[in-house]
Amino acid sequence: MSWLTAEQALHLLGTKSQTLYANVSRGRIRAKPDPADTRRSLYFADDVKRLATRHAGRRKTEAVAAEAIQWGDPVLPSALSTVSSGRLFYRGRDATALAESATLEEIALLLWDMKRPLRLEEGQRTPPSLNAAFSALAERATSDLPSLGRSLPALQREAESVFSTVAEALAPGASGLPLHQRLAVAWDRPDAADLIRRCFVLLADHELNASTFTARITASAGATLSAATLSGLSTLTGPLHGGAWQSVRSLIARAAAIGAEEAVRSYLSEGRPLPAFGHPLYPDVDARAEALLHCFTLPPLFARVRDVGEQLVGERVNVDFALTAMVHAYHLPQDAPLIIFALARTVGWLAHAMEQATSGRLIRPRARYVGPPVQ
Repeated sequence: MSWLTAEQALHLLGTKSQTLYANVSRGRIRAKPDPADTRRSLYFADDVKRLATRHAGRRKTEAVAAEAIQWGDPVLPSALSTVSSGRLFYRGRDATALAESATLEEIALLLWDMKRPLRLEEGQRTPPSLNAAFSALAERATSDLPSLGRSLPALQREAESVFSTVAEALAPGASGLPLHQRLAVAWDRPDAADLIRRCFVLLADHELNASTFTARITASAGATLSAATLSGLSTLTGPLHGGAWQSVRSLIARAAAIGAEEAVRSYLSEGRPLPAFGHPLYPDVDARAEALLHCFTLPPLFARVRDVGEQLVGERVNVDFALTAMVHAYHLPQDAPLIIFALARTVGWLAHAMEQATSGRLIRPRARYVGPPVQ
């Protein structure tokens, strides 16, 4: 849940209402009017949880750690990307500004800190295939060299090779073309090339999201970069991550059957969160979604669902909604959202895997046992 009522916020903070209001006035906790009752306010959950953790004081270490790992403060240092004041940055540069002209290959150079152009191999003229990406990575995972103990330049060369392997599967075509054009040609939708490019840039990395954290854990054990990428790709397919587009399609299908407002109300009346509305890191608007939605006309049904949903939920649509709408607007294949997401995020997974591998540290959390008493 992105926003909390005053009662919920006070419960987490363990303070009086005056302290809550003081934190709002000092800019420590963001607030907005409650759409259901403008006399009341809602408080941004991330800010409240972060402040509660910071002032944990006498709370047990394991309780604080358990809460922090769920949308809590970052648990790993990284120089790659961050979300600050509602904007996404890659190594200090605004991702939405980069999306105006940069290619995915250029973002790879930025995130990987490489000083020469990428050299990607030419893929066979076959349809883009996630199955092919999984198979190719699995084959490499046990034959490539472990990442442990290798220099950054050596890892960069391997990352280039792994990225090429994924690109061959997901964007096959002539090596002389940038990846967004290769994918547009493979789908026979050249008019979608620039939107695909923008999606690539905006989805390349996003702090310690679930798939990136998985990739870092794999790399921390010294596994191959291909294994780390395979870990990330496997996690991405989950419906709460890169597979969120399927929930958006289901919402749109329901709206087509019974109308936009009835579809949204039916979700809410069933106690189901509306898919692709709001994001914990963007209390006002997902900057990535905003950057994409300015570049094409929303299909009418998507526009109606967005308008009704934003009014009833009080949250703006996020990048999953924008990506799914773009795919629909340009008549791309049904699995296009996941293919675009996977190819883009491969750049981030490899960047994080290299950063983790060169740190030489194993990621090894402890579990808090809650099972039957130990005999």
